[in-house]
Amino acid sequence: MATVSLDQVKDKVLNNERIDREEAKVLFEEADLPTLGYLADLVRRRKHPDNVVTFVIDRNVNYTNVCVAGCKFCAFYRRKSDPDAYVLSLEEIFRKVEELVQWGGTTLLMQGGINPDLPLSFYEEIISKIRERFPQVQIHCFSAPEIVYLAKIERLSIKEVLRRLKDAGLMSVPGGGAEILSQEVRDRISPGKCTVEEWEEVHRTAHELGMTTTATMMFGHIETIDHILEHLERVRRIQDETGGFTAFIPWTFQRGNTQMDHIEPASSVYYLKVLALSRIYLDNFANIQSSHVTQTMPVGMVGLHFGANDLGSVMIEENVISSTHFKVKIPKVEDMVQAIKDAGFIPAQRDTYYRIVRRFE
Repeated sequence: MATVSLDQVKDKVLNNERIDREEAKVLFEEADLPTLGYLADLVRRRKHPDNVVTFVIDRNVNYTNVCVAGCKFCAFYRRKSDPDAYVLSLEEIFRKVEELVQWGGTTLLMQGGINPDLPLSFYEEIISKIRERFPQVQIHCFSAPEIVYLAKIERLSIKEVLRRLKDAGLMSVPGGGAEILSQEVRDRISPGKCTVEEWEEVHRTAHELGMTTTATMMFGHIETIDHILEHLERVRRIQDETGGFTAFIPWTFQRGNTQMDHIEPASSVYYLKVLALSRIYLDNFANIQSSHVTQTMPVGMVGLHFGANDLGSVMIEENVISSTHFKVKIPKVEDMVQAIKDAGFIPAQRDTYYRIVRRFE
């Protein structure tokens, strides 16, 4: 069977044609970094000709660190018997949301561990009371593994759990817990989490119920390019069929206090290549996010020239990456605005749904 050439793949991207997995692999393995960046930037400019780069002001409230999944890459989780295990009270959560509002934030991202002691009613109460007290906040909470686990312990369908959470006030679902959407990889690094099919069912069902979600990918550990392409193909197929993803957010594994600390950190070059490939392959996604949290702001800025049109968030709080040895530097709004301007773009604050809240000309 004839193999495709790099020039043929480049021509397809230049002509705004969809590429398949075999072509994407040729592009990743044979194109140099500047070529990948050029092609990804071309795709970005087609989708965002206004030269605007967005960011969001949010808060990541980790309501509990108790988790039974035991993922090998995680430094955040604790067992219930650990002295520093916790579950936040409603009052503590309210205080954190109040600070988010005072900062001018729009998005509450709330995720925790898979805690067997917390029933569905716990989540319904939190969300309904936040919605009642802070109606201006967009509630973007609970990843697929949390929802799948709730369905199992409550003996309900994923659809019923999501419907009840939506009725309580849940507005959208983050893409966390995806890691690499290849069961071969998941069986090795996160065997206690939901399967690939269960992750997909959560997102398809959320879309069916009228909620948007994001898709994520945590790479730079044991995966191969074939695993990455399996992941990209799956989310592209879901988006073809539902249109419910607002954005794709790839970031790299960070070691420190994990069971995978023997793995060398992914290079910035590898990150930028995967980011660019994601922008080219995911032709049905409007938004691709560059990760300043795991890559530092200078690399995050470079990512804006490798296909990304969003620089993530000004987070009031971040606990998961910070649990590793990686030093997370969270920018202020003025720092984010300046970084986007320095990268050559027009900054704009967005909300959860990628609607512009404020432009900074």
